[in-house]
Amino acid sequence: QVQLVESGGGLVQAGGSLRLSCAASGRIFSINSMGWYRQAPGKQRDLVAAITSGGSTNYADSVKGRFTISRDNAKNTVYLQMNSLVPEDTAVYYCAALIATMGSYWGQGTQVTVSS
Repeated sequence: QVQLVESGGGLVQAGGSLRLSCAASGRIFSINSMGWYRQAPGKQRDLVAAITSGGSTNYADSVKGRFTISRDNAKNTVYLQMNSLVPEDTAVYYCAALIATMGSYWGQGTQVTVSS
């Protein structure tokens, strides 16, 4: 059984920063890619950022220059550093991992609220 556990969400004022973490545990051989998605009320879940095992990254246009994704392969952990937050970043943020031979897994989500 694989579990993804997120942490680091919360309430922050506009212009502030938060750092999300997501640790994968279980019988994992290797993780191909990890990423963060977000879903605001009444909207679909969208990709925020993703990173491959080799370190290649991909960002949504709305977060480029403000968010940074990174990972620690030894710890099966992915991070999302979020700076210059705006109210439009308010959403539930989900961690996702594509695990070799096992498929995709999701975390339970962590709420990020940015007040104006």
